[in-house]
Amino acid sequence: MHEVMTVPTAATPSTKKAVGVQERKYKCAYCSRAFSRSEHRSRHERSHTKERPFKCLKCRSTFVRRDLLLRHDRTVHAKDGGVPLHSEVKRRSTKNSASASPAKPSITIEQATIEQLEGDGGMVDLETAAALMTELHHAAAAAIVDHEQEMLLQEKSRRSMSSNPESVFDPNVSYASGAIPVQNMSTWDPPTPSSTAGPEPPRSHYMSHSQSSQDSCVSWSSNSLQIPSSASSVMERSLSADPGHSATVTPTSYASPHPLFTGPPSPANHSGSSASQAAPPPAPPSVDSDHERNMVLDNIREIDAERAVLDKFRLPSRSGLNRYLAAYFNLFHHHLPFLHTGSFSPSTLAPPLLLAVLSIGALYTFEKEQAYTLHMSSKILVNNFIARHHEFNSRNCPLWTTQTLLLNMVFASWSGDPKGLDWACSIRDLLANIVAGGRYELQVRMDQRGDEMPTHEEWILEEGSKRTYYAIYVFFGLLTLTYNHIPAITHHEFDTLSLPCSETLWNLDGSDDQVWREHLSNASMPTFKEAHTRLIHGDIPQYSVFAARVVINALFLDVLGLKRNAEVVESVVSEYREKLSVALETWHRALEYCTPETMIVSLTAPQKGHPLVFNSMAMYRCTMARLEVDLVSIQETLRYHIPEDVASVMTSASGLIPRSEAMTKVIQQCFECFQIPALMGIRWVARTSALNWSVEHPLCGFELMLILSLWLYRLEEEMETDPPTEEEEAMLTKVRNLFDDDSVELYGSRLSAAVAMVWGGMIDEVVVWGITKLLGESFKLHSHTLALSDDIGMTSSSSPSPSATPEAEDLDSEME
Repeated sequence: MHEVMTVPTAATPSTKKAVGVQERKYKCAYCSRAFSRSEHRSRHERSHTKERPFKCLKCRSTFVRRDLLLRHDRTVHAKDGGVPLHSEVKRRSTKNSASASPAKPSITIEQATIEQLEGDGGMVDLETAAALMTELHHAAAAAIVDHEQEMLLQEKSRRSMSSNPESVFDPNVSYASGAIPVQNMSTWDPPTPSSTAGPEPPRSHYMSHSQSSQDSCVSWSSNSLQIPSSASSVMERSLSADPGHSATVTPTSYASPHPLFTGPPSPANHSGSSASQAAPPPAPPSVDSDHERNMVLDNIREIDAERAVLDKFRLPSRSGLNRYLAAYFNLFHHHLPFLHTGSFSPSTLAPPLLLAVLSIGALYTFEKEQAYTLHMSSKILVNNFIARHHEFNSRNCPLWTTQTLLLNMVFASWSGDPKGLDWACSIRDLLANIVAGGRYELQVRMDQRGDEMPTHEEWILEEGSKRTYYAIYVFFGLLTLTYNHIPAITHHEFDTLSLPCSETLWNLDGSDDQVWREHLSNASMPTFKEAHTRLIHGDIPQYSVFAARVVINALFLDVLGLKRNAEVVESVVSEYREKLSVALETWHRALEYCTPETMIVSLTAPQKGHPLVFNSMAMYRCTMARLEVDLVSIQETLRYHIPEDVASVMTSASGLIPRSEAMTKVIQQCFECFQIPALMGIRWVARTSALNWSVEHPLCGFELMLILSLWLYRLEEEMETDPPTEEEEAMLTKVRNLFDDDSVELYGSRLSAAVAMVWGGMIDEVVVWGITKLLGESFKLHSHTLALSDDIGMTSSSSPSPSATPEAEDLDSEME
């Protein structure tokens, strides 16, 4: 990692392109462009003269540059078995002659992974390779941590991990470089999983519905289930002991690896946590025997009174069930944590909910046909179950039905299928009514109990209900952001409801009742209204990372309401806009005060902390952008999932992007979004982000990157008639310095087209959610339109791949 991310020395070519080092004194004879090197000017001028001096000796193709000829030879003629050109041989010989790196800790790969590779004859497709790459990354990180912890025990004089979080990485471990060479980049370390081991917590009965509906609903009872330690995998999360929560707001000091990537500190930075206090994370639920799988089948037979599923559906094998469960709880659950892992018992859970969980898990293992089968079966079972019980209403609807409908809506909305989105819209109001009735019933039950502390089982049901309702609120916010759907749930629905607790408390083992009660009594959980009001007034509240995600969703809806309320007078708009700006700034600062999380989730993100912080930052950037720009027409076009229509509306929206000081601040947010994959490595992010990052990132990134590309396009079009201001020029330089001159030439000298093509090629390379394929295709079509807008055609060898530079091609070839 350190080899890739360190700043280049003075002897490297990249230093010559640093900001302000050389003047662009070589001017194009045909346009106003200028370059720092004469050879770059010559290459650019060929786009005017149409000269193509580099000819392929194996076919009739000609090229503007030699690196394009080399890439053509590698990609087109490699299968002919011919000798590669000189630069290719040089790169491969350099790779083979490189000195061996010092010995690294051994990496343990699951036997199932090895069997999968052997069963495929050693050949895997791109999506499977992405999954394996992510697993290898987690395994490598875990092995490195084990190795370093042994060294720390032997050398007590060494600095502790809390004072030097970067020490847990072996400096000789190298990771894939990005497709964009970034100047003056600082080092970045992904979050590291803890290697602490311990006995697995017992899993208790899952509270599937509220007490008021138990008499009228099917009862899913079970005995407690002990999970063997063998159920652990290399992708499990690590959980340290909770040092206790304080109601006093105390800022936590930490050093971010990069000033742009800020978030709550790593648990290693808290003095209250230590290895001796560490507890194991809750293992993903599993089906441990054929008997338990048969119990699942019996549960399906019991609920499927109409025989609508059993005659057409085959339950996956036990290994398949466990694979899907592990994928859901390792890769999706942490982005929307409303299920309780410790009490999730597959053999006794309501079948519609289990099938909904399995369907999303199957998506993350790239088994799409199985995912759709499970999804449709879940929809049929839950719909028939609700239809049979006419006495149900929003107040006595079992919690598991609400959770099932939510997961089915998530699956359908981001599937990339317009029919799925139509179905999700058809039940949106139903789910909103269920939230209203369930929230009221929950509040009544809590008020009746008064100050009396609940039992652990009661608390799991109540906290799980609350988290489910907030998860629906967050999900509806994403529907509004993406498709311009009218918000189905208002703030007032949650005014008196406390915000979700910390993930550490939510996952705390309740077997020691005294310890659990102590942690619960020390937890500080303000109500939704209290937190929202404090932010509006500029006061910093303290809440959990899940609560931070809920509150930024509320601020996004506030901004949306302000922008679209035409009846409000201008003076009121200005006043409330100022309050929202203060609230957003305060929310960003409040991330430092979030309840410390001692559970390290080994999903790759640019900051050390829970993935919910990273997700919240994506929504924060979009909210900042919505203060200035609201691209309604594009959001509505997305509903129909036609890339050509979306791209057409995208390009025609350039007139909606203003050029102002406030807009330049929005472009800074867009730049940060683009810089994240640039620093981490475009190719690496393209092939792993689908498994590590949430759906928020392609959805929010779509809007931010569209704004950035259209703003760049306006500057390019108006460069001569309306030169950029000093602030605009500074921002333009920051974006341009993420590329080299050669890579921009691939897109007709259009930086706007280069940004659009790189982003589009990145998000649709490995697809879990079908919506990202739509967004990627739309961006690539949008890029082509921008590149051709001044009749400068793109080269025939231009690729939609996110490898934007010749240097990146070299690095990619070395990775093969």
